[in-house]
Amino acid sequence: MPREKEESHKESKDASAPKEDLSASDVEIDELEGVGPATKEKLNNAGILTVMDLAVKSPSEIADAIGSDLARAVELSTKARTKLVELHYLEDDFVSASEIYKRRKAIDRISTGTKNLDDLLAGGIETQAVTEFYGEFGSGKTQICHTLCVMVQQPKEQGGLSGKVVYIDTENTFRPERIVGIAQARGYEPDAILNGIVVAKAYNSSHQELILGELGARVREFGVRLVIVDSAVAHYRAEFLGRGTLSERQQRLNKFMHALVRTAEIYNLAVVVTNQVQSSPDTFFGDPTKATGGHVVAHTSTYRVYVRKTGKNRVARMVDSPYHPERESLFILDERGIDDPQEESSTRRRSS
Repeated sequence: MPREKEESHKESKDASAPKEDLSASDVEIDELEGVGPATKEKLNNAGILTVMDLAVKSPSEIADAIGSDLARAVELSTKARTKLVELHYLEDDFVSASEIYKRRKAIDRISTGTKNLDDLLAGGIETQAVTEFYGEFGSGKTQICHTLCVMVQQPKEQGGLSGKVVYIDTENTFRPERIVGIAQARGYEPDAILNGIVVAKAYNSSHQELILGELGARVREFGVRLVIVDSAVAHYRAEFLGRGTLSERQQRLNKFMHALVRTAEIYNLAVVVTNQVQSSPDTFFGDPTKATGGHVVAHTSTYRVYVRKTGKNRVARMVDSPYHPERESLFILDERGIDDPQEESSTRRRSS
Protein backbone atom coordinates (compact mmCIF):
# COMPACT_ATOMS: atom_id res chain seq x y z
CA MET A 1 0.00 0.00 0.00
CA PRO A 2 1.46 3.45 -0.94
CA ARG A 3 2.52 5.65 1.98
CA GLU A 4 -0.19 8.27 1.27
CA LYS A 5 -2.97 5.67 1.19
CA GLU A 6 -1.58 3.93 4.26
CA GLU A 7 -1.62 7.19 6.24
CA SER A 8 -5.13 8.10 5.08
CA HIS A 9 -6.34 4.61 5.96
CA LYS A 10 -4.83 4.93 9.41
CA GLU A 11 -6.47 8.33 9.93
CA SER A 12 -9.91 7.06 8.92
CA LYS A 13 -9.49 4.06 11.21
CA ASP A 14 -8.50 6.28 14.12
CA ALA A 15 -11.45 8.57 13.42
CA SER A 16 -13.90 5.70 13.67
CA ALA A 17 -12.39 4.41 16.91
CA PRO A 18 -13.59 5.84 20.23
CA LYS A 19 -11.43 8.59 21.66
CA GLU A 20 -9.34 7.28 24.53
CA ASP A 21 -9.54 10.56 26.42
CA LEU A 22 -13.33 10.80 26.01
CA SER A 23 -15.21 9.68 29.09
CA ALA A 24 -18.66 8.20 28.78
CA SER A 25 -19.86 10.98 31.06
CA ASP A 26 -18.68 13.57 28.48
CA VAL A 27 -21.14 12.45 25.78
CA GLU A 28 -24.00 14.95 25.91
CA ILE A 29 -27.54 13.99 25.08
CA ASP A 30 -27.82 16.32 22.07
CA GLU A 31 -25.37 14.00 20.28
CA LEU A 32 -28.23 11.50 19.99
CA GLU A 33 -30.29 11.62 16.84
CA GLY A 34 -33.71 13.14 17.41
CA VAL A 35 -32.83 15.08 20.56
CA GLY A 36 -33.45 18.74 19.83
CA PRO A 37 -32.95 21.85 21.98
CA ALA A 38 -36.41 21.61 23.59
CA THR A 39 -35.99 17.94 24.58
CA LYS A 40 -32.46 18.62 25.81
CA GLU A 41 -33.67 21.46 28.02
CA LYS A 42 -36.40 19.30 29.55
CA LEU A 43 -33.96 16.47 30.24
CA ASN A 44 -31.37 18.85 31.70
CA ASN A 45 -33.99 20.32 34.01
CA ALA A 46 -34.62 16.80 35.28
CA GLY A 47 -30.90 16.33 35.97
CA ILE A 48 -30.25 14.23 32.84
CA LEU A 49 -27.19 15.88 31.32
CA THR A 50 -25.37 13.12 29.46
CA VAL A 51 -26.06 9.95 27.50
CA MET A 52 -24.87 8.01 30.53
CA ASP A 53 -27.51 9.68 32.70
CA LEU A 54 -30.14 8.85 30.09
CA ALA A 55 -29.11 5.19 30.01
CA VAL A 56 -29.41 4.92 33.80
CA LYS A 57 -32.95 6.31 33.96
CA SER A 58 -35.99 4.11 33.43
CA PRO A 59 -38.36 4.87 30.52
CA SER A 60 -41.05 6.06 32.94
CA GLU A 61 -38.64 8.60 34.47
CA ILE A 62 -37.65 9.82 31.00
CA ALA A 63 -41.31 10.10 30.00
CA ASP A 64 -42.05 12.21 33.07
CA ALA A 65 -39.06 14.45 32.35
CA ILE A 66 -39.96 15.24 28.73
CA GLY A 67 -43.73 15.12 29.16
CA SER A 68 -44.14 12.48 26.47
CA ASP A 69 -45.56 8.99 26.10
CA LEU A 70 -43.71 5.85 27.12
CA ALA A 71 -42.92 4.83 23.53
CA ARG A 72 -40.90 8.02 22.96
CA ALA A 73 -39.07 7.48 26.27
CA VAL A 74 -38.22 3.89 25.35
CA GLU A 75 -36.86 5.14 22.02
CA LEU A 76 -34.56 7.64 23.75
CA SER A 77 -33.41 5.04 26.28
CA THR A 78 -32.59 2.59 23.48
CA LYS A 79 -30.67 5.24 21.54
CA ALA A 80 -28.63 6.08 24.63
CA ARG A 81 -27.72 2.45 25.24
CA THR A 82 -26.87 1.93 21.55
CA LYS A 83 -24.61 5.00 21.58
CA LEU A 84 -22.72 3.72 24.63
CA VAL A 85 -22.34 0.30 23.01
CA GLU A 86 -20.87 1.95 19.89
CA LEU A 87 -18.38 3.81 22.09
CA HIS A 88 -17.53 0.51 23.88
CA TYR A 89 -18.75 1.70 27.28
CA LEU A 90 -21.47 -0.95 27.41
CA GLU A 91 -21.53 -4.55 26.19
CA ASP A 92 -23.27 -5.68 23.01
CA ASP A 93 -26.60 -7.44 23.33
CA PHE A 94 -25.01 -10.78 22.46
CA VAL A 95 -21.56 -11.55 23.91
CA SER A 96 -19.72 -14.87 24.17
CA ALA A 97 -19.30 -16.38 27.63
CA SER A 98 -15.52 -16.36 27.20
CA GLU A 99 -15.57 -12.58 26.65
CA ILE A 100 -17.69 -12.10 29.76
CA TYR A 101 -15.28 -14.33 31.70
CA LYS A 102 -12.33 -12.17 30.64
CA ARG A 103 -14.13 -9.04 31.78
CA ARG A 104 -15.14 -10.67 35.06
CA LYS A 105 -11.50 -11.46 35.85
CA ALA A 106 -10.60 -7.80 35.39
CA ILE A 107 -13.41 -6.47 37.59
CA ASP A 108 -12.46 -4.17 40.49
CA ARG A 109 -12.92 -4.99 44.17
CA ILE A 110 -12.70 -3.00 47.39
CA SER A 111 -11.20 -4.58 50.47
CA THR A 112 -13.47 -4.58 53.52
CA GLY A 113 -10.44 -4.18 55.78
CA THR A 114 -10.63 -7.77 57.05
CA LYS A 115 -9.13 -10.84 55.46
CA ASN A 116 -12.01 -13.06 56.58
CA LEU A 117 -14.73 -10.92 55.05
CA ASP A 118 -12.66 -10.40 51.88
CA ASP A 119 -12.36 -14.18 51.54
CA LEU A 120 -16.13 -14.56 52.02
CA LEU A 121 -16.66 -12.06 49.18
CA ALA A 122 -13.96 -13.59 46.95
CA GLY A 123 -11.68 -10.58 47.23
CA GLY A 124 -13.89 -7.78 48.52
CA ILE A 125 -16.84 -5.61 47.52
CA GLU A 126 -17.36 -5.92 43.79
CA THR A 127 -17.98 -3.06 41.36
CA GLN A 128 -20.94 -3.22 38.97
CA ALA A 129 -22.89 -5.00 41.68
CA VAL A 130 -25.11 -4.31 44.70
CA THR A 131 -23.92 -5.90 47.94
CA GLU A 132 -26.45 -6.02 50.77
CA PHE A 133 -25.61 -6.45 54.46
CA TYR A 134 -28.57 -7.13 56.70
CA GLY A 135 -28.83 -7.91 60.39
CA GLU A 136 -30.06 -6.76 63.78
CA PHE A 137 -29.05 -3.47 65.38
CA GLY A 138 -25.50 -3.61 66.71
CA SER A 139 -24.47 -6.39 64.32
CA GLY A 140 -21.88 -4.19 62.59
CA LYS A 141 -23.59 -3.05 59.39
CA THR A 142 -22.80 0.65 59.81
CA GLN A 143 -19.26 -0.16 60.98
CA ILE A 144 -18.71 -2.08 57.74
CA CYS A 145 -19.89 1.00 55.82
CA HIS A 146 -17.60 3.35 57.77
CA THR A 147 -14.59 1.09 57.19
CA LEU A 148 -15.36 0.87 53.46
CA CYS A 149 -15.39 4.70 53.32
CA VAL A 150 -11.73 4.58 54.37
CA MET A 151 -10.64 1.56 52.34
CA VAL A 152 -12.01 2.63 48.93
CA GLN A 153 -9.83 5.75 48.96
CA GLN A 154 -6.61 3.76 49.18
CA PRO A 155 -4.63 2.75 46.07
CA LYS A 156 -5.31 -0.61 44.46
CA GLU A 157 -2.23 -2.24 45.98
CA GLN A 158 -3.71 -1.47 49.41
CA GLY A 159 -7.16 -2.81 48.59
CA GLY A 160 -8.84 0.40 47.41
CA LEU A 161 -9.79 2.05 44.13
CA SER A 162 -8.37 5.55 44.76
CA GLY A 163 -11.95 6.80 44.57
CA LYS A 164 -14.41 8.76 46.64
CA VAL A 165 -17.65 7.77 48.35
CA VAL A 166 -21.24 8.95 48.34
CA TYR A 167 -22.84 8.01 51.67
CA ILE A 168 -26.66 8.21 51.60
CA ASP A 169 -27.61 8.36 55.28
CA THR A 170 -31.27 7.57 56.00
CA GLU A 171 -31.01 6.74 59.71
CA ASN A 172 -28.67 9.50 60.93
CA THR A 173 -25.93 6.94 61.63
CA PHE A 174 -22.98 8.50 59.79
CA ARG A 175 -20.34 9.71 62.26
CA PRO A 176 -17.29 11.61 60.93
CA GLU A 177 -15.48 11.10 64.26
CA ARG A 178 -15.72 7.35 63.70
CA ILE A 179 -14.12 7.83 60.28
CA VAL A 180 -11.31 9.81 61.93
CA GLY A 181 -10.72 7.02 64.46
CA ILE A 182 -10.64 4.29 61.81
CA ALA A 183 -8.28 6.31 59.60
CA GLN A 184 -5.88 7.00 62.47
CA ALA A 185 -5.92 3.36 63.60
CA ARG A 186 -5.06 2.24 60.08
CA GLY A 187 -2.34 4.87 59.59
CA TYR A 188 -4.14 7.16 57.13
CA GLU A 189 -4.57 10.93 57.11
CA PRO A 190 -8.05 11.64 58.62
CA ASP A 191 -8.63 14.99 56.89
CA ALA A 192 -7.87 13.53 53.47
CA ILE A 193 -10.26 10.63 54.15
CA LEU A 194 -13.07 12.97 55.28
CA ASN A 195 -12.64 15.09 52.16
CA GLY A 196 -13.21 11.97 50.07
CA ILE A 197 -16.66 11.29 51.53
CA VAL A 198 -19.78 13.04 50.21
CA VAL A 199 -22.68 12.64 52.64
CA ALA A 200 -26.31 12.99 51.54
CA LYS A 201 -28.80 12.84 54.38
CA ALA A 202 -32.21 11.61 53.25
CA TYR A 203 -35.14 12.83 55.34
CA ASN A 204 -37.84 10.66 53.75
CA SER A 205 -38.32 8.12 50.97
CA SER A 206 -39.09 10.78 48.34
CA HIS A 207 -35.95 12.69 49.28
CA GLN A 208 -33.98 9.42 49.13
CA GLU A 209 -35.21 8.82 45.57
CA LEU A 210 -34.39 12.42 44.62
CA ILE A 211 -30.83 12.01 45.88
CA LEU A 212 -30.42 8.87 43.79
CA GLY A 213 -31.72 10.75 40.75
CA GLU A 214 -28.97 13.35 41.17
CA LEU A 215 -26.27 10.77 41.82
CA GLY A 216 -24.91 10.70 38.26
CA ALA A 217 -23.73 14.29 38.44
CA ARG A 218 -21.98 13.64 41.76
CA VAL A 219 -20.26 10.55 40.41
CA ARG A 220 -18.77 12.58 37.57
CA GLU A 221 -17.92 15.59 39.73
CA PHE A 222 -16.13 13.78 42.54
CA GLY A 223 -14.80 10.59 40.91
CA VAL A 224 -17.00 8.31 43.01
CA ARG A 225 -16.26 4.55 43.06
CA LEU A 226 -18.49 3.54 45.98
CA VAL A 227 -22.09 4.38 46.88
CA ILE A 228 -23.41 3.44 50.33
CA VAL A 229 -27.09 3.49 51.33
CA ASP A 230 -27.50 3.06 55.09
CA SER A 231 -30.19 1.87 55.12
CA ALA A 232 -32.17 1.33 51.94
CA VAL A 233 -35.51 0.29 53.47
CA ALA A 234 -35.77 2.37 56.67
CA HIS A 235 -37.88 5.24 55.28
CA TYR A 236 -40.16 2.96 53.28
CA ARG A 237 -40.73 0.80 56.35
CA ALA A 238 -41.57 3.82 58.51
CA GLU A 239 -43.82 5.64 56.04
CA PHE A 240 -45.88 2.80 54.54
CA LEU A 241 -47.74 1.18 57.41
CA GLY A 242 -50.29 -1.57 57.14
CA ARG A 243 -51.17 -4.03 54.41
CA GLY A 244 -53.11 -1.40 52.45
CA THR A 245 -49.90 0.46 51.57
CA LEU A 246 -47.75 -2.63 51.00
CA SER A 247 -48.20 -2.67 47.22
CA GLU A 248 -47.20 0.98 46.76
CA ARG A 249 -44.24 0.54 49.12
CA GLN A 250 -42.91 -2.45 47.22
CA GLN A 251 -43.33 -0.74 43.85
CA ARG A 252 -41.36 2.31 44.94
CA LEU A 253 -38.74 0.22 46.69
CA ASN A 254 -38.40 -1.94 43.59
CA LYS A 255 -37.87 1.16 41.44
CA PHE A 256 -35.24 2.48 43.86
CA MET A 257 -33.31 -0.80 44.00
CA HIS A 258 -33.31 -1.25 40.22
CA ALA A 259 -32.00 2.30 39.82
CA LEU A 260 -29.13 1.35 42.16
CA VAL A 261 -28.37 -1.73 40.03
CA ARG A 262 -28.27 0.33 36.82
CA THR A 263 -26.08 2.95 38.50
CA ALA A 264 -23.57 0.32 39.61
CA GLU A 265 -23.37 -1.31 36.18
CA ILE A 266 -23.23 1.77 33.98
CA TYR A 267 -20.93 3.93 36.13
CA ASN A 268 -18.70 0.95 37.05
CA LEU A 269 -18.88 1.54 40.78
CA ALA A 270 -19.68 -0.56 43.84
CA VAL A 271 -22.97 -0.16 45.68
CA VAL A 272 -23.38 -1.27 49.30
CA VAL A 273 -26.77 -1.18 51.01
CA THR A 274 -27.67 -2.09 54.57
CA ASN A 275 -31.02 -3.55 55.52
CA GLN A 276 -32.99 -4.08 58.69
CA VAL A 277 -34.50 -7.35 59.83
CA GLN A 278 -37.87 -8.40 61.16
CA SER A 279 -38.95 -11.37 63.23
CA SER A 280 -40.87 -14.19 61.61
CA PRO A 281 -43.08 -15.65 64.37
CA ASP A 282 -44.10 -18.68 62.29
CA THR A 283 -40.49 -19.97 62.26
CA PHE A 284 -40.19 -22.93 64.62
CA PHE A 285 -36.64 -23.99 63.75
CA GLY A 286 -33.54 -21.92 63.01
CA ASP A 287 -33.12 -18.16 63.05
CA PRO A 288 -36.52 -16.37 63.07
CA THR A 289 -35.08 -13.10 61.71
CA LYS A 290 -35.40 -12.22 58.04
CA ALA A 291 -34.52 -9.18 55.97
CA THR A 292 -37.15 -6.50 55.36
CA GLY A 293 -38.17 -5.49 51.85
CA GLY A 294 -39.31 -8.94 50.82
CA HIS A 295 -38.49 -10.41 47.43
CA VAL A 296 -37.98 -6.96 45.88
CA VAL A 297 -34.71 -6.39 47.76
CA ALA A 298 -33.73 -10.05 47.69
CA HIS A 299 -33.91 -10.29 43.90
CA THR A 300 -32.19 -6.98 43.13
CA SER A 301 -29.24 -7.43 45.48
CA THR A 302 -26.39 -9.15 43.64
CA TYR A 303 -24.80 -10.42 46.86
CA ARG A 304 -26.62 -10.81 50.17
CA VAL A 305 -24.73 -11.13 53.47
CA TYR A 306 -26.36 -11.75 56.84
CA VAL A 307 -24.42 -10.38 59.83
CA ARG A 308 -25.15 -11.27 63.45
CA LYS A 309 -23.61 -11.04 66.92
CA THR A 310 -22.09 -14.02 68.69
CA GLY A 311 -20.46 -12.98 71.94
CA LYS A 312 -17.75 -10.41 71.21
CA ASN A 313 -17.44 -11.55 67.61
CA ARG A 314 -19.61 -10.97 64.59
CA VAL A 315 -20.54 -13.61 62.03
CA ALA A 316 -21.08 -12.84 58.34
CA ARG A 317 -22.86 -15.47 56.24
CA MET A 318 -23.17 -15.41 52.46
CA VAL A 319 -26.89 -15.98 51.95
CA ASP A 320 -27.36 -15.32 48.25
CA SER A 321 -24.85 -15.02 45.41
CA PRO A 322 -24.57 -16.03 41.76
CA TYR A 323 -21.35 -17.94 42.48
CA HIS A 324 -20.14 -17.64 46.08
CA PRO A 325 -20.55 -20.71 48.31
CA GLU A 326 -22.91 -20.31 51.25
CA ARG A 327 -20.53 -20.16 54.20
CA GLU A 328 -19.65 -18.03 57.22
CA SER A 329 -16.70 -15.98 58.45
CA LEU A 330 -15.84 -14.21 61.70
CA PHE A 331 -14.96 -10.55 62.22
CA ILE A 332 -14.84 -8.11 65.12
CA LEU A 333 -15.49 -4.42 65.76
CA ASP A 334 -12.56 -2.41 67.10
CA GLU A 335 -10.74 0.89 66.65
CA ARG A 336 -9.91 -0.12 63.06
CA GLY A 337 -13.62 -0.33 62.22
CA ILE A 338 -14.09 -3.98 61.36
CA ASP A 339 -11.19 -6.37 61.72
CA ASP A 340 -10.27 -10.04 61.96
CA PRO A 341 -10.46 -11.73 65.39
CA GLN A 342 -7.50 -10.91 67.62
CA GLU A 343 -5.61 -14.19 67.23
CA GLU A 344 -5.78 -14.12 63.44
CA SER A 345 -5.02 -10.42 63.02
CA SER A 346 -2.05 -10.44 65.40
CA THR A 347 -0.60 -13.52 63.69
CA ARG A 348 -0.98 -11.93 60.28
CA ARG A 349 0.64 -8.67 61.42
CA ARG A 350 3.63 -10.53 62.93
CA SER A 351 4.14 -12.45 59.70
CA SER A 352 4.00 -9.26 57.62
